[in-house]
Amino acid sequence: MEVTVDIRLEQLIQLVKKLPAKQLDRLKAELDINQPKTAEISGLKDFLLKAPTFNSKQLDIISETRKSINKWRVK
Repeated sequence: MEVTVDIRLEQLIQLVKKLPAKQLDRLKAELDINQPKTAEISGLKDFLLKAPTFNSKQLDIISETRKSINKWRVK
């Protein structure tokens, strides 16, 4: 058996505000399941900021290699 309820967002917010603390905590936990944790986000951010980068010499080598490959493809 399915029941469909048409409820506005404002009504839903009012109902949520009336929940007992225990049920409100459970609802928050259920809603947080699909959202990434801030620790995970900051960990990724730190990883990306500390990741190795190319120096100018390496970038020049890559650029020259690309030019050579592009010339080779044209033949």
